[in-house]
Amino acid sequence: MTAALTLPSTREEAWRWSDPEAIAAAVALPHSEARPDPACWWIDRPGARIVFRDGVLDRDASDLHRVTIRAIDGGDHPLGKQAGGAGWALDLAKDAAADPVQIVHVASGGANHLPCEIVLAEDAAAEIVETYLGIGWTNRFARLRLGRGARLMRSVRMLQAGGFVSLREEADVGEAASLVAVFLGAGQAGSRIDAAVTTSGEGAFAEFGGALLTAGDQRQECAVRIRHAAPNGQSHQLWRAVAADTSTVSLAAAVEVARHAQKTDGEQSLRGLLLKRTATVNLKPELEIFADDVKCAHGATVGELDARALFYMASRGIPDSRAKALLTHAFVADSLARIGDEAVRAAFEADADSWLEKAL
Repeated sequence: MTAALTLPSTREEAWRWSDPEAIAAAVALPHSEARPDPACWWIDRPGARIVFRDGVLDRDASDLHRVTIRAIDGGDHPLGKQAGGAGWALDLAKDAAADPVQIVHVASGGANHLPCEIVLAEDAAAEIVETYLGIGWTNRFARLRLGRGARLMRSVRMLQAGGFVSLREEADVGEAASLVAVFLGAGQAGSRIDAAVTTSGEGAFAEFGGALLTAGDQRQECAVRIRHAAPNGQSHQLWRAVAADTSTVSLAAAVEVARHAQKTDGEQSLRGLLLKRTATVNLKPELEIFADDVKCAHGATVGELDARALFYMASRGIPDSRAKALLTHAFVADSLARIGDEAVRAAFEADADSWLEKAL
């Protein structure tokens, strides 16, 4: 049963663009018997294929491979603690490498919650692909722990047709470990990506980014903070927002560098594209630097499609809708380019293109 949800006030900076009313509306959505078929969303890759329906494992439709089901604490975050309980876990020993793990989450209305925990020992490597479908409030908590030299590639696509998807991510990246997480919001549901990442080991690398695409009166947001707690770390946050109609995308990305985390290299790139002037894109890059030998930079821009480029393409006989699609595809593409697996990257790009066909 869902505990009473109390979110921080929108007066708090990290929650200034949050939309608690959208969560309440998603919870009120009645359950539907019509559910998307997970089999249509698998990417042609080996490894685990797991289906969760309303936060509950569908064992008949799943092949767990190395994934296990166990109790997981959701912590004290307002969203994360809602998801505490039975969840999925991936634990890899030293030098282990797992085939990709694909997970499809299907929601049918109301609220559903699910935690997960990924623990990679020294020099272990894993790839996780998650897809969100259906309607309702889908709430997830993820705890990631990467040991020395471990590598994790995480790709998440939010394609729900209605309701709200909230993701709380907490990650600890150890010495010389690498975490790359890419998110695509190309459905019709509202969303919030809420992440706290700590590079706790020397030479750790963390990249968080992706693309949020909105239309109608939809709202999507992310609030990501990467804290460098050890020297010689690197982080990249590359986010792209595309907003049509009267929709809103809000991107808040912060980098914090501890006093002893010298030689840190932190970079942020936040860019928004307005397909109509009635849409809104909010960008908030933030740097908090307490060390004196670092290289940190951020950039934030919001604009429209280049009129000169559209004119040039029209002069070459390219229809206006096609020209806009090409330019918007190019705008979004670099946010998905960090997905290492070519088949996974192609699937995400196809989802983004499908969204563009409907929005333009």
